[in-house]
Amino acid sequence: MTKRILGIDPGLLHTGWAVIDTCGQTRKYVASGVVLPNPKMEMSERLVTIFREVTKICETFSPDECSMEITFVNKNPKTTLILGHARSAAVVAVANMNVPLFEYEPNKIKKALTGAGHADKGAVDKMVQILLPAAKPKTADEADAIAIALAHSNMARFVF
Repeated sequence: MTKRILGIDPGLLHTGWAVIDTCGQTRKYVASGVVLPNPKMEMSERLVTIFREVTKICETFSPDECSMEITFVNKNPKTTLILGHARSAAVVAVANMNVPLFEYEPNKIKKALTGAGHADKGAVDKMVQILLPAAKPKTADEADAIAIALAHSNMARFVF
């Protein structure tokens, strides 16, 4: 049975997203992109933009599940809080569309793709290219969203 997965890499300035189809060990790239709220807008307006765009993505692609990275605490607590706001806008959009959400720590995402929880960005990007050669991400946020969706497809086979 084919399952459609939406991966989201949330951010207040750039929210990466990716949609893949998975069936057993087969994965197929469907689409990806980046939500770009206008940085001149008030924070509340940027959060509404993220919410609306993620809602549109869910309406367009009808994902069966969504995966997202768990926010980690940065050195700067303000940065962590701002990231949490953007993440919440995406979480509420997904929940509002009744799409089950699965959340993973960054090291689990890396391990699911590369076999090493402390893999560098280059190793993750290489595995994305190997597993989904049709994916041609234009930004790091889009690439991260693809990696998050792929990691979920790997982990979901063993957890559920």
